[in-house]
Amino acid sequence: MQSRKWLWMLAAPAVWLLDYFTKAWAREALDAPGRSIEVVAGYFDLAYAENTGVAFGVFDSVESAWKPWILAAVGVVAVAVICAYYWKSPSGRRVLHAALALTAGGIVGNLTDRVWRGYVVDFILVHWRDVYYWPNFNVADSAITVGIALLVIDAFVDPSGRRG
Repeated sequence: MQSRKWLWMLAAPAVWLLDYFTKAWAREALDAPGRSIEVVAGYFDLAYAENTGVAFGVFDSVESAWKPWILAAVGVVAVAVICAYYWKSPSGRRVLHAALALTAGGIVGNLTDRVWRGYVVDFILVHWRDVYYWPNFNVADSAITVGIALLVIDAFVDPSGRRG
């Protein structure tokens, strides 16, 4: 069963690669003032944004020269904790392993942008017509969100750690 842990951990670099290439595409195709691609009229667009905060624009308005480095350090610590917990967790916890791998891959995806650029490229825009707009996000943010949701599911479905 230990070998299955390696299989699940492959999800982390897969998320990172998908995030990296979709952000590269977004920088090339969408990085122009006012440029966006309407995917589903009134609900879903692809629109370039630079986020200096964390997921979904949280802390984006905070101004500090140290902010990219503090957020990068938090990301490195988070990935280290996730990896340590991943390898110490029981082998049969498939939902937990998927959750941790998705979360780690997403964190590394945004960490890569933060270190290389000082901001994170976001390009997915979900909205309700012109009434409500969710903050732009990316593949890494999505992986982190799904990973956290799976962590919650794992905690409620299997708090003992005996089923997988």
